[in-house]
Amino acid sequence: MIQYLKEGRSSADAKADQSKVRHTVEQILAEIESRGDAAVQELAQKFDGWTRPKFCLSPDEIQAALGEVPESTLDDIRFAQTQIRNFAQIQRSALQDVEVETLRGVILGHKNLPVNSVGCYVPGGKYPMVASAHMSVVTAKVAEVPRIIACAPPFEGRPHPAIIAAMHLGGADEIYCLGGIQAVGSMALGTESIKAVDMLVGPGNVFVAEAKRQLYGRVGIDLFAGPTETLIIADESCDGELCAADLLGQAEHGVNSPAILLTNSEKLAKETMEEVERQVKILPTGEIAGQAWRDFGQVIVCESYDEMVTKADEIASEHVQVMTRNPNFFLEKMTNYGALFLGKETNVAYGDKVIGTNHTLPTNKAARYTGGLWVGKFLKTCTYQWVKTPEASTLIGEYCSRLCALENFAGHKEQADIRVRRYNH
Repeated sequence: MIQYLKEGRSSADAKADQSKVRHTVEQILAEIESRGDAAVQELAQKFDGWTRPKFCLSPDEIQAALGEVPESTLDDIRFAQTQIRNFAQIQRSALQDVEVETLRGVILGHKNLPVNSVGCYVPGGKYPMVASAHMSVVTAKVAEVPRIIACAPPFEGRPHPAIIAAMHLGGADEIYCLGGIQAVGSMALGTESIKAVDMLVGPGNVFVAEAKRQLYGRVGIDLFAGPTETLIIADESCDGELCAADLLGQAEHGVNSPAILLTNSEKLAKETMEEVERQVKILPTGEIAGQAWRDFGQVIVCESYDEMVTKADEIASEHVQVMTRNPNFFLEKMTNYGALFLGKETNVAYGDKVIGTNHTLPTNKAARYTGGLWVGKFLKTCTYQWVKTPEASTLIGEYCSRLCALENFAGHKEQADIRVRRYNH
């Protein structure tokens, strides 16, 4: 039987908060669409205390930003981007174009085509999320997207040098110092100075996430993203200190970030809760992480591994960290997760920053139907057909004619019949 030692806020409270966000975003996107650059200038000043004639950074400004970053930090950025690039290239090589003759004279195939332009949003108002530049820009580059633009908000009143460096080294074609709804709105809708893109990617706060949701359809998006989520699955082979550190390590993302411990050990559950209270007092980001834990943290005790798998798949968390005697059991059995982190030697921060997999992952139970951002998200798998002989056209046409008649599609039927009449000699 499943036992809750700690529960978070109700879903009803979360829905009420979302309603307010939705209305704000609708108004701001309407302003951007109707007034373009003038609206963007006002919004940047209002929300970030920041404005300039053009938000796109010049080549000289980009080089100046690189010059501010210590060479050791640039080396760290290059290392992280190499890992992400290498794994994205491995994934890309697994996606093959196909062409096959399915019947004599009938050729079917598909091509994997990159989207023509992508806007990458990199959060940076509260935390300078350098790693998000790697995840979006580098991966789009591996997919061979022809135009990649990147936006990040000002940090402490100016472009953040390390974010600019990461965007540039990752391969961004245009770099903008612009944040929030005004950034994603400008990239999706276009303004006098920013040419619209075909797709938006990258994480952000609740306003950025809602803006992407409202813009979806006019542009593609990577996924619908909510607050960072983490689920730790642990048994008695783990300890409370490690569990608490990993829970708080993700809860620090924001005051609404759920962090959940799922275990079959009541002893570990209680030990972890005590450790959270101890560590949150000494963690520099403890105020944020502590509020997230108080409002959204959960501790769930199950009786068995199988029950833990069932509950974990129901939760469908963005990050799932498995610290049990047999992590492979969960790798084999689980079906709903953004990304798995297996074993005590692994942790979510490795995936967030450097190991090579992408950190833009599904939240709000979206792991039930989608994975996260990867090179394939930037590709369109587009089919083509080529009937190369009169005999093949006649064969397909006769079947097509009868099936169109079955559905009362006279015009469709004539498309088939005209070819049967011409080619049936």
